[in-house]
This record gives sequence, C-alpha cells and structure tokens, in this order.
Amino acid sequence: MYYSNQDVRLEEMRVPRIGAGELLVRIRASGICGSDLMEWYRIKKAPLVLGHEITGDVIEVGAGVENFRVGDRVFSSHHVPCGKCRYCHAGHQSVCEMLRTTHFEPGGFSEFVRVPRINVDLGTLLLPDEISFDEGSFIEPLACVVRAQRFARLATGQTVLVIGSGISGLLHIQLARARGAHQIIATDVSDFRLTAAARFGAHGTIHGAEQVPDRLRELNEGRLADLVIVCTAAMPAIQQAIKSVDRGGTLLFFAPTAAGVDVPIPLFEFWRDEISIVTSYAGSGDDLVESLELIRTRQVRVGEMITHRLPLSQASLGFQLTASGAESIKVILDPLI
Repeated sequence: MYYSNQDVRLEEMRVPRIGAGELLVRIRASGICGSDLMEWYRIKKAPLVLGHEITGDVIEVGAGVENFRVGDRVFSSHHVPCGKCRYCHAGHQSVCEMLRTTHFEPGGFSEFVRVPRINVDLGTLLLPDEISFDEGSFIEPLACVVRAQRFARLATGQTVLVIGSGISGLLHIQLARARGAHQIIATDVSDFRLTAAARFGAHGTIHGAEQVPDRLRELNEGRLADLVIVCTAAMPAIQQAIKSVDRGGTLLFFAPTAAGVDVPIPLFEFWRDEISIVTSYAGSGDDLVESLELIRTRQVRVGEMITHRLPLSQASLGFQLTASGAESIKVILDPLI
C-alpha cells in the first residue's frame, strides 16, 4: 500500500471477487516502474496499491470468458483504450478517455488482481513458453518504447542520443539497436548506468557532467544527433538534449517533467533548422503485441536487466533501490518469494 515514496506498507486485503467476463490472476512478477516514484502525481491518490507491469497465473475465470482458462500464464495491461473513439481511430489510443479510467483491482503490487472485462478483451495476452514471468513483466514498459520510437520515426542509419540511462533509456538503446540505428550514444550522471548502457548496446557514453553537445560531435564525426530521446525529468539534462539535435532532427520527450514545469524551447532555432518535437504516452494494443514478440525473439534482452527480485514485504526497499539507481536497473516484486 503506497502512502508516499518513503512509506510503503504491507497490508492485508480481501482477495478480489470477479464477475462475468473477468479473470482472477495470481501475480508472479510485478516490475517497479519509474512512474511509480512520481510522488508529485501519486501522492494525490494515496493510499493506493500501485503496480502495472504484471504477469501471473489465471486461477479463476468469469462466465463468458472464452480465450483464457485456469492455469494460463498471462500478461495483462492495466490501461486499455476503447478502440472506437476519434482518438483511437486517429492512432492516439493512449489519450482515449476510457484508457485513463481502466485499471486492475487493487494493483500489481499484490498477491491477486481482478482483471476487468475490458482489460481481458483488449489488454491480456498469453505468455509463450519462451518468455518467463519476469521477462513478461517488461511487455508494458517496452510497448511504451515501441510506440515512442514509432512516433519519432526512428530509421536505419540514424544517430540516436539517449539522455538518461535508467530502465527506459536502456530499453530505448536496445530497441534502437534492433531497429538499425547507426550510432547510439547514451548519457547519465551515474557511472553504474553508463556501464549498463554500454553493455546493452550503446556505441559510446557521455557523463552528464560533461558538455554533452561537444562530446557528441567528437563521437559522431562532427555532427549532432538525428534523434534525441529524453528519458529523465532533470532540467539540466533536458537543456543538454535541446542543444544536441541536428538540423532536420527530432527531439522525443519520453519522460515527463512534473506538472506545471515549463521547458524553454528556442523556437527560432528549431524553426530555422526544421527540428521536430515529439511526445509519447503509454502504449497501445498493437505495441504490446510487438513488444511481446521482441522479447520472445530476444531482439530486446530484458532478463539481463533484472538486478533484484524481492518479496512484497520488501517493496519499500524496492522503491528505494529504484529511486537511487545506484546499484539497480530493474526491481521485480514476486509475491511467492
């Protein structure tokens, strides 16, 4: 039960009861996401049970469910779009009104979740034998990366600069590599994360304390980046990103700032140099399917990114490890430990 980033408690709740069209899933793996740590956003709704990167076993099936049965290994998405509104038809499923109202009961950091009918129908996938429960918990975060890179039109032969080498940055590095990026450079203020960036496919790394645009030119034959992906809300890093986009390039804001924070953009320079600004939120059903296949075929190696597996009783430690990033990449909670 989340009260704040420093106050995460283990509490007893009743096992959810399911209705027609629903599933009861026993959680086997639930990843802690950086968005779970956005206290400025989460604390307004506290106390609540967080957790949206889940996999588990189906242990009860509601009346009318045809595609799943007891014993199935599944991934399920906490937010799903309706597929019928003007936003969904325009390819912007992640801003669908329904998407922002759908969720599990009570949340993925628990032993059991009730998966509502719409989540069963539009956001639940069978896990193939090649994907473990732990690996399957990456389907949702990787789907967000898949969608973002599609919006940014990442293309073969591009130079990509990833600002921030936490879990989302590392997923961007791996996917950019799989998509044929010519040169991938990663930044961070943590040597631990820079080492991880190199291990997961970055051709070069830059410490955030350096003059990133200057070092980028040194590593990239005098040029800036075709695509700059911002995976941190730190304003100094955002300012570095703005100065690192080449003419005709794209600046992708993947991580958000806190609500109400304004980011100054040099509009004249962006207009003159035809620089595009792109944002992306969440992932859609097709992104989830593509993400699952990328994991199944090992084009993105997610299992190697797990540094900690903890029981629910140590969820608070998991939050601390994720927040510091000093010695963790991905923390998984497993209620069966």
